[in-house]
Amino acid sequence: MQLVVGGAYSGKRKTVKNSGENLIWHSAYNEDPFDTWQKSCQTSSIVVMEGWEKWVEEQLILGKTIDEVRSFFIDEIEKLCEAEKSSQFSFYFIMLEMGRGIVPMLEKNRNIRDVCGWILQYAANKAEEVYYCWHGLSQKIK
Repeated sequence: MQLVVGGAYSGKRKTVKNSGENLIWHSAYNEDPFDTWQKSCQTSSIVVMEGWEKWVEEQLILGKTIDEVRSFFIDEIEKLCEAEKSSQFSFYFIMLEMGRGIVPMLEKNRNIRDVCGWILQYAANKAEEVYYCWHGLSQKIK
């Protein structure tokens, strides 16, 4: 699994698009439900998963606690990594860097930022390579 992280409109998609062919997008921005990622997997393809903050928000809206949502996504990342190891496809995770240390005023937004931060840390630890994007430039940091 490869991870591309950065702020909004920082060049994350461009970085992924320039990385290869056979990209299949599984995106919360296109209203793809998180739990249907298996349908996006095809042999010799790269599944790009983006919109994690929206998927986190959906789970919180359902009434799940912060810890439940964090555990859910950590478990799912484990499943994604196991699926990648046992198959002929791979994943790119595009994750949004949220806040740059600024704490949102609304509790809902703080919860989304916190859970996304924990998920991002976990994904960075699991990823083979991590790229950070800003101003249309990307730098490999792992």
